[in-house]
Amino acid sequence: MTTTVETPPAATPLLAVRDLRVDFAGPRGTAVPAVRGVDLTLRRGETLGIVGESGSGKSVTALAVLGLLPGTASVRGSVELDGRELVGLPGRELAAVRGRRVAMVFQDPLSAFTPVYRIGDQIVEALRIHQRLDRPAARRRAAELLDLVGIPAPDRALDSFPHEFSGGMRQRAMIAMAIANDPDILLADEPTTALDVTIQAQVLDVLRTARRETGAALVLVSHDLGVIAGMADRVAVMYAGRVVETAGVDELFAAPRHPYTLGLIGAVPRLDARGGPLVPIPGTPAPMAALPAGCPFAARCPLVEERCRTAEPELLGAGGPEPEGKDRADGTGGADGTGGHRAACVRAGELAERRPAPADVYPVPVVPAPEPGAAPQAAARQERPPVLSVTGLTKTFPLLKGTVFKRRTGEVHAVDGVELDIRQGETLGLVGESGSGKSTTLFELLRLAAPESGRIELLGQDTAALSRADAHRLRAELQIVFQDPMASLDPRMPVGDIVAEPLRAQRAAKDEIAARVPELLRQVGLDPAHAVRYPHQFSGGQRQRISIARALAVRPKLLVLDEPVSALDVSIQAGVLNLLQSLKAELGLSYLFVSHDLSVIRHLADRVSVMYLGRTVEDGEVTAVFDHPRHPYTRALLSAVPLPDPAAERARSRILLPGDPPSPTTRRTGCPFRTRCPVHLRLGAGDRTRCETEAPPLTGPAAGAAADATADVGADHRAACHFPE
Repeated sequence: MTTTVETPPAATPLLAVRDLRVDFAGPRGTAVPAVRGVDLTLRRGETLGIVGESGSGKSVTALAVLGLLPGTASVRGSVELDGRELVGLPGRELAAVRGRRVAMVFQDPLSAFTPVYRIGDQIVEALRIHQRLDRPAARRRAAELLDLVGIPAPDRALDSFPHEFSGGMRQRAMIAMAIANDPDILLADEPTTALDVTIQAQVLDVLRTARRETGAALVLVSHDLGVIAGMADRVAVMYAGRVVETAGVDELFAAPRHPYTLGLIGAVPRLDARGGPLVPIPGTPAPMAALPAGCPFAARCPLVEERCRTAEPELLGAGGPEPEGKDRADGTGGADGTGGHRAACVRAGELAERRPAPADVYPVPVVPAPEPGAAPQAAARQERPPVLSVTGLTKTFPLLKGTVFKRRTGEVHAVDGVELDIRQGETLGLVGESGSGKSTTLFELLRLAAPESGRIELLGQDTAALSRADAHRLRAELQIVFQDPMASLDPRMPVGDIVAEPLRAQRAAKDEIAARVPELLRQVGLDPAHAVRYPHQFSGGQRQRISIARALAVRPKLLVLDEPVSALDVSIQAGVLNLLQSLKAELGLSYLFVSHDLSVIRHLADRVSVMYLGRTVEDGEVTAVFDHPRHPYTRALLSAVPLPDPAAERARSRILLPGDPPSPTTRRTGCPFRTRCPVHLRLGAGDRTRCETEAPPLTGPAAGAAADATADVGADHRAACHFPE
């Protein structure tokens, strides 16, 4: 079946993909479909966003356009670039198109760059393949490109190897190489997935600059609906290798006509909203090798009817096929608003008329109220017993050189003054860029030993004074859920044994273990009968639920959650976040939730602590910090988070921080943020000297600020800044 993303007849398409089908060689000579009849059109200067869950065919579609799929792939259909057919083109002719007419920005630049060649040599090579340039001229042009994408000291950067660049700098260099020959089309495959939110904002700004300077059209593949909302003109939503909905970006987000699109939008936590449970999409996508008859989304769809299971619906407008010439020139639709908005759903017309919210279509779980005595949320915070208290925590690592005879040449100041405070029944979100010291802080907490400097108290007990027996007993009160469940679960053990392992470590009785394991699996939404299965037989979201069950086995008071949903699709993420909310309310748990996604923190946390270069720079109640940030770093973080709302996203202003965080190998005097701080640049000479020489303490609002109209931040909202307002 063919799915189509139409372009208005008035606009000549730059790229026309027709009935694209990609199969991969399966076992015993079978063919496994990955893309099932996709049609796309792209106009000059346009940005087309492609979204969908993992395995929906987004990246395969982009790679098929350039003929970059492996030899095990079979590609059929048509891909025309300015009327020239690319499918079946000889390798030499296709190589002349790659980089010159169509360029690719890959998801992982570290693997896309050749590690043994310098960055400059690789950009020079891309230039000289397609242009008649001598080496000095190509090198000058390469330096200009690095300067264009915001890499400091571009002449020196040319001589760096890929591993010497940070993740954001590597992605900027990848974009520089992609635009080197002024291509007509940029294909960007998840270009910001592995980046911090501040670096993501920089890379998206570079992509906008690249479009502006080259006039290129952009195909942006992303799982992040906020990125798509801010960048795309049109959106194609893919599911099971097909386009199931397409529309202009404003229309698609305002009134989706496919239940899958509606579910994706409802599953996204938003920075500008805080509250109840998210809208999860039930189940998981069917295997591409065994797709059911009819609509492939039927098994997960809350609006399914019998006719959905008999024939796969075509991609049509709400009223059926559009008459010729119905589309408007801007691609947003015809006079009735339906020409450019199409969905592969038999109930698309009903959804177009009703415009329901996601919660009106999908069943939303009810988060139970706290049990009596479990989590006294109604009590004042200071009246609740403390669970974790950290003051002045530091941790350094030696910097060593030499292979046989190691010598110490310096120190890495990984943690340099962290303050944390968690009360019973409370969730504290810990945020900051990569390298800010979040993971090192967690490791220091989990050691349950004397810190290098500072003080750690768990349930009122100083970890520096614990005996081995006390530490063993206290360890049951503190459990962790790791980021990647596939790496943290033993693949050789059935999940029943995995969940029971902490109980055996605590020498629990066999009868207790036998009763506890089914109870835990039911508690996290899994079937106890599946306890005999192995981790690889579960989906990613189910594996994370197993990790949570394992952590809950010994009835801890505090769960440390280290990026527990960052590796999950947004539809699966919503279910895990809802589960964590329910468990917290039922069991009176406290969470230390580490995440780079501030929207998740806004949704789940009660309080937030912001780290920069190993230090706590701001903390407080989550609404106060997010609505009235006092530290310029927090303001920059929040401004960089995209919103899944095109109108709101376009209206926002960004604070783009220059460069990357400084190296933690040098302990700087004064404020560690001053080299990137937009406030510091506007200060007078005397105030700038203060920032350079005096480290700001972590303090609350100034005396008398409570009378201010903007001072509803609370007395416990602290910031380490000399000029917080």
